[in-house]
Amino acid sequence: MYVIRMKNCAFFARHGVLDEEETLGQRFYVDAELTVEPSRPLTEDSIEDTVNYGVAFAVIEKIVTGHRRFLIEALALEVAKALTARFSQIRKAEITVRKPNAPVPGVLDYVEVTVVWPE
Repeated sequence: MYVIRMKNCAFFARHGVLDEEETLGQRFYVDAELTVEPSRPLTEDSIEDTVNYGVAFAVIEKIVTGHRRFLIEALALEVAKALTARFSQIRKAEITVRKPNAPVPGVLDYVEVTVVWPE
């Protein structure tokens, strides 16, 4: 087993509860920590037996830039499920979604949630 980490994947999207969030949109950041069990030994150096980073990024991008979700929790769960469905080698997907411009009455860097799948 080994871990692949994809950090700060950035996408423009329109998630959130408020109508203004859908109208204006904003940047969202995704981290994916994928626990992988290769189907053949790593010494064989075969991309077919592991998780292709480019394909994984495209899976994340399609979901994040797709239809609007009210909760970033739901967004993170959908990404985790999609990655584990696409790559049978992934034993666990830990997905973090950051929302820098969360509509809160105060100053903060971002709101972030982390979801682990399967639980």
